[in-house]
Amino acid sequence: MYKSNLFLVSAPSGTGKSTLINSVLDKAVQSNFPLELSISYTTRVPRVGETDTNHYFFVSPEEFIAKKEANFFLECAEVHGNWYGTSADFVKSKLDAGISLILEIDVQGFRLIHDLAFNYESIFILPPSMQALEDRIKQRGDNDLSVINLRLENAKKELMCASEYQNLVINDLFDEASEVLYQIIAKETPVNEQNRQELQLFLAQLLSS
Repeated sequence: MYKSNLFLVSAPSGTGKSTLINSVLDKAVQSNFPLELSISYTTRVPRVGETDTNHYFFVSPEEFIAKKEANFFLECAEVHGNWYGTSADFVKSKLDAGISLILEIDVQGFRLIHDLAFNYESIFILPPSMQALEDRIKQRGDNDLSVINLRLENAKKELMCASEYQNLVINDLFDEASEVLYQIIAKETPVNEQNRQELQLFLAQLLSS
């Protein structure tokens, strides 16, 4: 019998994490697989096209802090002056209903959940090379060299934590990476120990480049 689960997905900026996740969610719909993207709480202002409860739960800083102090969040963090957090009750209600959740999360948030020993499976998305990651970051349209270098430096720091995750997925060929990610989440393909060792070797080579 299928058992719902929480999937924590992390990746450096420019790795294509969000696009991969959207592709996996589309596959789940086509396969009638009960999978959703977890919706976080945030104190930032909604962007054009974003709506409350569909993209985020938008709350005031005061309300967020009150929830934080009441242990409302499974994990939360302040990023660029705004707070983001995942409701423990939201996650539990979805899992109890038989719906698996994907939670896009940074390394900081992952470690908070890891410390809580919450039941989950973790996945880290890797770029095919550092050069490919740099090219993707530049393609985002920011020509400020200092910003590009900062993102690359942050990416390297995050990659150093990738070995803490249970699964590694290389986003080189998009369709292939999307299928691998979906198979991990849908449990169609068990984790192969030889494959895991090869991915860890790839990660070591990536960090040394």
